[in-house]
This record gives sequence, structure tokens and C-alpha cells, in this order.
Amino acid sequence: MRLNHPQGAAAEETAWRFLQQQGCRLRVRNWHCPFGEIDLIVEHQATLVFVEVRYRQSQAYGGAAHSIGVTKLGRLQRSAEYYIQQHRITQPCRIDAVLIHGRQAPEWLTNITG
Repeated sequence: MRLNHPQGAAAEETAWRFLQQQGCRLRVRNWHCPFGEIDLIVEHQATLVFVEVRYRQSQAYGGAAHSIGVTKLGRLQRSAEYYIQQHRITQPCRIDAVLIHGRQAPEWLTNITG
């Protein structure tokens, strides 16, 4: 997500506050690697969670969920694998998404890569 875009930065902050209320602990924000960027890396219970944050003004044209295509999923998976290898992670991991539509409450989708 482009953090130089005010709506993107606000959505990411909203997503982080929401995840914090769900008991998540922040590990890294806006982590970059050769394969892409991961918006948030958090710990939820005993699981390391790589979080993609998506904001859309409305749910028209499929909304925020529809904006996470096959290419983006592949980049997320490769980036997460890179992080796991670089940091020698042994705990369970998954890739989630937090979707934000306008002023509605965030929606947390778990394990979006299956």
C-alpha cells in the first residue's frame, strides 16, 4: 500500500488498530523485500500473520477483496516465504487480509492463500 497516499496510510492505521483490539502484537510494519511489500506482520496467539490491507471507497466492482488478484497473492506468498527464511521462523504462519470499505468496520479474512 502506498503510504504517501493519505487514504492508504489511514486504512493501514485503521487495520492495525483493529488487529490490536483482536489481540495481535505488531512485529513489523511495511516490510519490503525483493518480491514486494507486506503491510503488517503481527503475532496472533501463537501464529505469525502476514497481513495485506486493502481499502476501497465502496464495494462496487467487487470491493477490496476483489482487488487481491492472483499476481498479488503470489507476491504475498513469496514475500512471506522470504521473511520466514530470513528470520528462521519456526512457528505457524498464515497470510490474512484486512478489508476496509469506506467508513465500515474492517473485515478480517484469515488464511487467504488456503
